[in-house]
Amino acid sequence: MSIEIPAGLTDLLQGYTVEVLQRRPPDLVEFAIQYFTRLQDSRKHDRHVKESLADSTQKGVAFDSISAESNEDEDSDDAYSDVCHSHFAPPVCAEAYNPDDDEDEDFEPRVVHSKSDEQRRRLQDACRDILLFKTLDQEQFSEVLDGMFQVLVKPQEHIINQGEDGDNFYVIERGVYDVIVLIDGVGKCVGKYDNKGSFGELALMYNTPRSATIMATQEGALWGLDRVTFHRLIVKNNAKKRKMYEAFIECVPLLKALELSERMKIVDVVGMRAFKDEECIITQGEKADCFYIVESGQVKIMIVSKTKAGQLDNAEVEIARCSRGQYFGELALVTNKPRAASVYAVGDTKCLVIDIQAFERLLGSCKEIMKRNISQYENQLVALFGSSVDLKH
Repeated sequence: MSIEIPAGLTDLLQGYTVEVLQRRPPDLVEFAIQYFTRLQDSRKHDRHVKESLADSTQKGVAFDSISAESNEDEDSDDAYSDVCHSHFAPPVCAEAYNPDDDEDEDFEPRVVHSKSDEQRRRLQDACRDILLFKTLDQEQFSEVLDGMFQVLVKPQEHIINQGEDGDNFYVIERGVYDVIVLIDGVGKCVGKYDNKGSFGELALMYNTPRSATIMATQEGALWGLDRVTFHRLIVKNNAKKRKMYEAFIECVPLLKALELSERMKIVDVVGMRAFKDEECIITQGEKADCFYIVESGQVKIMIVSKTKAGQLDNAEVEIARCSRGQYFGELALVTNKPRAASVYAVGDTKCLVIDIQAFERLLGSCKEIMKRNISQYENQLVALFGSSVDLKH
């Protein structure tokens, strides 16, 4: 009896196998559930995208076939990359660039392209919100800026062409650029960059041909980073930090309530900040914009009671300390109120930082756990000041 293999089964299993080999999960069954659930969600999302015709201009790029709602759920600040990766390139089976394969790149001479102070300032402004750069420390970021070179473009000029090998990664300083994809032999404009954003990293990260053509519609300026420097400074660094973050997040009690796929999304958006002894991390009364998890070192939480306002002895009082794996800064995000306390580093301290947008999107299922802590905070304030009114302002 002959057995016919269903269409798509080989690719499906190959994709799962690649993910297993890359991530090496401890529980294959649980990982399989998470993997195929994500795949199913992705396909539902693709069907939704095909049915949507709304335009979006969020984050400096508009896509004809992507609704504003779907753009709000993206984990990357480079919408073009996500769209191309999801719709024009193999999302799971593409062979990612392996940073460990290119040890020789560590010995490549450092590339420096001279810039005026004004050019460097403009470049820093253009790179400020690029997600790929957010995990770099100051020295690494400075080296990236050194290695970037300016590209002046003319109207109708093709920056990259679909199907070609990737050579550079680009950050937009100014100009409008069309994203053109060949569909059934006809080039179709599927998106637009408007004076900000970045593109070109997928071909470098996954060793795949360019997924789309990028064409300038007017005179503009870009900053390019060559493949070797991109691999050495960004891909290798991000891969190392991703492994470190994955291992650390697995040990954070709060995040154990999340599914594996949700924890992986946190790894993608988390940043790292280092603080010196006594440096102020959060200031009481300020608007909340992020959430912190202590990676190393310690922090102390201090409060000035509003019930004693104007009294001479109303100095800051320490109410708690947080060490590795513990979190702080959630209260203001949960209650939508200003910061209820100040936080200072105790010795050299490093914290993982999750901004308010990612907090709302990825940690919603943890909010109930966080809300339970409010009663503990209230008890601490009652013991110190005889009232918990400070949490209610």
